[in-house]
Amino acid sequence: MGVGEKVQAPPRAVATAVRGRQSKEPGKEAGWQQGQRLEPGCWSSVCGVSHSPHTNPPCRKHSVLPKSAQNFPGTWALLFKLPHPPCPSFISPHFPPTLPPLYCLPGAVVGDRNVTARIGKPLVLNCRGAPKKPPQQLEWKLNTGRTEAWKVLSPQGGPWDSVARVLSNGSLLLPAVGIQDEGTFRCQAKSRNGKETRSTYQVRVYQIPGKPEIVDPASELMAGVPNKVGTCLSKGGYPAGTLNWHLDGKPLIPDGKGVSVQEETRRHPETGLFTLQSELMVTPARGGAPHPTFSCSFSPGLPRRQALHTTPIQLSVWEPVPLEVQLVVEPEGGTVAPGGTVTLTCETPAQSSLQIHWIKDGVPLPLTPNPVLLLSEVRPQDQGTYSCVATHPSHGPQESRAVSVHIIETEEGPTAGSLEGQGLGTVALALGILGGLGMAALLIGAIIWQRQRRQGEESILPHLPPQEGPRKPGGGGGGARRAESVRGA
Repeated sequence: MGVGEKVQAPPRAVATAVRGRQSKEPGKEAGWQQGQRLEPGCWSSVCGVSHSPHTNPPCRKHSVLPKSAQNFPGTWALLFKLPHPPCPSFISPHFPPTLPPLYCLPGAVVGDRNVTARIGKPLVLNCRGAPKKPPQQLEWKLNTGRTEAWKVLSPQGGPWDSVARVLSNGSLLLPAVGIQDEGTFRCQAKSRNGKETRSTYQVRVYQIPGKPEIVDPASELMAGVPNKVGTCLSKGGYPAGTLNWHLDGKPLIPDGKGVSVQEETRRHPETGLFTLQSELMVTPARGGAPHPTFSCSFSPGLPRRQALHTTPIQLSVWEPVPLEVQLVVEPEGGTVAPGGTVTLTCETPAQSSLQIHWIKDGVPLPLTPNPVLLLSEVRPQDQGTYSCVATHPSHGPQESRAVSVHIIETEEGPTAGSLEGQGLGTVALALGILGGLGMAALLIGAIIWQRQRRQGEESILPHLPPQEGPRKPGGGGGGARRAESVRGA
């Protein structure tokens, strides 16, 4: 294998450094040192030394790069890439306390365009085409959350060394990647023969949170009514990622009816890391599984890794006995005289934890919840069909049978409360008044007519002379005869 040669390794391969002759048991006799296991898609840098001038030291991982980084004669380096996108896993050699003048770059040594790096870990970006030793003609510039525009980094160092600095071999080192380092990095280099090469990297960072957990889990569920299963919580991730619920190992998809999820995402103002929570509500079907198992998983946004699962919880489902609601009406049958009183009572087994509402002719009445409905001085508009609805937290709403309330008619005719009776009574009263007035008019007319008749008879009788007093016997005849004789003479 030549110096700097890239080799393809199978997934989850283990890189090793070899010095000296090969052996039948390289892991023991030839001094092989097994390195850190790699994730698929990682660039790894493996450094080693030749037979001279140094012996092969025992391996020890280093996270701090020496200030003076130089190519030491007799050293060699291997780069190999596993399939899938790059990530910041790396293998570095181990050195004795007295460091030789050689080094291996920590972090992910990458050469692809899209780079993902874990927050807080170092990252190395290669400048393609740049000479490995000075003099070099190259320029690094970046545009990230730390800059308002493109920032050019000086190879001689400066204030940005704590964030990113150019190494002697032309690579760019970010000692501890942060969220603000997400952005674009570009390097333009010219080789010794004058060929220009440009390298562009899109850097994204990630942080995998701890294992999610279900807080405030329910102890049991009730069939037929909504129940809160629990709240799934994930802290310290970046990007936000997603939370998903599972029932008996299968994804539980919210439908807004039997399954609903209420999610909340918060971001820490200082670290920028996310906290996710998801509250699950379910309505178990009657006759369903008696012991369902629920779990929650966190799926990270970057990189593409397997989801993190909570510890499953198994709950018991019990089905309540149907709630019997009875409606009692007094007087019995709901029949009442005009102006009477009707009492409706809604009776249930558990009165204390119930909400009672009333319905008249299919329409809810806007009344304060009360198990007793009193109809005093019943009027025609109070007639109708009544029922009550009892709502219990564990049973849901239950409606009673319906009863009718109506007004009876009295023996005297139409009731005063009847609109038809009121109309007939008014007509009869009017007719009576008119009849009375007619009779009075006839009587008065008859009296007047009688008076006028009498006066008429008196006016047509002859006027007679006044009668004389009583005459003496015999005297009257002689006088008459004298009068006749006188008229004869």
